[in-house]
Amino acid sequence: MPHVALPRIETDKAWRDAARGLIARRVPPEEVTWSRGAADDDLFAQAPEGIAPSRATLKVPREFVSLAGSVTWHRDPERFARLYALLWRLRSEKGLMEDRGDTALAKLRSMEKAVHRDRHKMTAFVRFREIGARDAARRRFAAWFEPTHYTLEPTAPFFARRFADMDWMIATPDLTAAFEDGRLSFHDGQPKPDIPDDATEELWGTYFRNIFNPARLKIGAMTSEMPKKYWKNLPEARHIPEMIATAHARAEAMQAAAPTLPPIRAAKITERLAAPDLLRAAPEGLDQLRAEENACTRCPLYETATQAVPGEGPRDADLMVVGEQPGDHEDLAGRPFVGPAGQLFDRLAREAGIDRSRAFVTNAVKHFKFTPKGKRRIHQNPNTSEIKACRFWVQSEIEIVKPKLILAMGGTAAESLTGSRKGILARRGTVEATEGGVPVFLTVHPSYLLRLPDPALRDDEIDKFRADLVSAQAHLEELRAS
Repeated sequence: MPHVALPRIETDKAWRDAARGLIARRVPPEEVTWSRGAADDDLFAQAPEGIAPSRATLKVPREFVSLAGSVTWHRDPERFARLYALLWRLRSEKGLMEDRGDTALAKLRSMEKAVHRDRHKMTAFVRFREIGARDAARRRFAAWFEPTHYTLEPTAPFFARRFADMDWMIATPDLTAAFEDGRLSFHDGQPKPDIPDDATEELWGTYFRNIFNPARLKIGAMTSEMPKKYWKNLPEARHIPEMIATAHARAEAMQAAAPTLPPIRAAKITERLAAPDLLRAAPEGLDQLRAEENACTRCPLYETATQAVPGEGPRDADLMVVGEQPGDHEDLAGRPFVGPAGQLFDRLAREAGIDRSRAFVTNAVKHFKFTPKGKRRIHQNPNTSEIKACRFWVQSEIEIVKPKLILAMGGTAAESLTGSRKGILARRGTVEATEGGVPVFLTVHPSYLLRLPDPALRDDEIDKFRADLVSAQAHLEELRAS
């Protein structure tokens, strides 16, 4: 059985060359064994004759090249065989690299992720100590690190770029990287060298202790980002046990030392936020309300909308219908519910026994929010800040009209009136209340019905919406009679 022994240095390139030669000779995966250097397997000193590196042309997806470039540095002794087995399959299985359900690929992806994480930890937790005289032309540093995988070689160029103005060495049990006079080289691994502490470690420890916030200590999150396996080689880690032990007492001391009164600026902001709508008086009538809505600049939506779309209907209406926001037709006309959704509502409201002419119809947000797409304007849902900015106008309408029941259609209307838009489909057909205690009957918005692609599902949802309107009208009659 052919055996391929790969070198410790440039293992990734050696694997690619060997795999290319094996594929060219059509050697199946089950007939090949692999090893890396004498540490993995010393049964063979070199690859047998006939499996020498080859430059045969083999087209593989770019994703596989990237995957192999990482997995070859994993410590799993089966990594080379797993990669070659996947490469063998790629000859005939198109789209294999996109198959999320393939267990062999999933295993390699997991190994790739582990290598990436190990390389990240190396860049974060290597601690250099100065070992040369400061008056030398180039200062000299050394570090000891124990990576989980064979990640020193692919990570060393990062340090060469980062610390190009000094000479340094990073020693690991498997490999040693040396950077001298701008040249990077690799040598055999070694036991942990005797690297003395330098003058900066005490300063670094002081800084580390002072940036520690005991009130935000989360040991699980800390050990996830800084695993304990690295602590023995981190000079700052010697302070961690003491900081954890005293965190609770230090947090209590910080709380006791905190000022009891807010700063003057914070007090002014608190007072301003506590004022009812910035001390602005609510409009006294619908005409004044419409004029003020048309001059509204409370949120950025006014900048792109054609105009504000105020509510309309009798001032003494028992029923107030609140939709989400104006659409394209409403924005141009300046009137609510005149587009396709409004026309569908009018028809279903008549069938449910609701007199639209006796209802006050409005929207939770008064300006049209959209994204231009060619000549079209595509509707966008208002966000929470925009809904809050327009809540003053809706509350003013409620105070002026004083309806017995509000019919809230859609998530935006529900959020404006009840404070939450969550679970609107589960809440439809139920009655909640505004902060002022006005009953709110919840249902979906007619535009939701128009967007359903399945005709059968659309008809079923239209029947449910009609039933909601019938229930709302019945509830209104009960309120009128009480």
